[in-house]
Amino acid sequence: MARGGEVVLTTYGRSSGFCVDPIEKKPLNHFFPGSGVLSFGTAGCNLACRFCQNWDVSKSRRMDTLADAASPEQIARAASALGCRSVAFTYNDPVIFLEYAVDAARACHDAGIATVAVTAGEILPEPRRELFAHMDAANVDLKAFTEDFYQRLCGGALQPVLDTLVWLAEETEVWVELTTLLIPGHNDSDDEIDRMTRWVVGSLGPEVPMHFTAFHPDFKMRDVPPTPPATLSRARRIALDNGVRFAYTGNVHDERGGSTYCPSCGALLIGRDGYRLTAWHLDGEGRCERCAARCPGRFDARPGSWRARRLQVRLKDFDTAPP
Repeated sequence: MARGGEVVLTTYGRSSGFCVDPIEKKPLNHFFPGSGVLSFGTAGCNLACRFCQNWDVSKSRRMDTLADAASPEQIARAASALGCRSVAFTYNDPVIFLEYAVDAARACHDAGIATVAVTAGEILPEPRRELFAHMDAANVDLKAFTEDFYQRLCGGALQPVLDTLVWLAEETEVWVELTTLLIPGHNDSDDEIDRMTRWVVGSLGPEVPMHFTAFHPDFKMRDVPPTPPATLSRARRIALDNGVRFAYTGNVHDERGGSTYCPSCGALLIGRDGYRLTAWHLDGEGRCERCAARCPGRFDARPGSWRARRLQVRLKDFDTAPP
């Protein structure tokens, strides 16, 4: 909001709600797998995606959408008390509540809690540096690989997102994974997926995980059918054939498409059934137990034990620090 010639963040300290999720729901498959992440967002968004899956929050102009309030210190206390390995700024894009996200990230780091940005990546260089200086991981929503899609369906632009991704890969230590929601007839052609995945390998590197997730009719695109599971499997195969070492399917039941395999010997490293871990074959240093090849990412010696639970949290229960 503009006030006195300045842009003012009116949602600072206010949230659309807090919830503990499995980290795989962000989705992040190589960032402390199996752990719980305290997730929250505010209201509004800097894009106007017609297919938004969180439209009731991200498109809201009603301040009463903001149902919970919390200081950065409360957020850190809650994450610690709930056994969360990280805090995620999600549901809407943290680029629009940057000051709140940065202050919360500082408090989390002081408490030994990692931080995650779930973002569309469309942000100018100066605030980008400020935001990601305080993030340990990011899932960036690469919505498509054409400017037409971004302009027509998102009210945004592709090139700034690509610039953010290259900058993250070359200039930061932030762990990055990508998500593309495949929408039938709009961004799911073999040609587009081929060009996208070749760009990822050439510009970001083969170790950046890619998640291909299923669209369901929502918001202003209720006339488009859901994504067939076969489309996700096809996209995953194209990615793997083009050199992406870790390609996943999401929003469908697909144990193979959701599991992590060693790119060196092909052994199963992390088995997943939805958000539940079913196997763990990494040693204490994040290497394949069979061939000792390193699995890129951020790993503890053992997986987390949050499982597939979703826990809604009232931050007012963490108003004061423990004695």
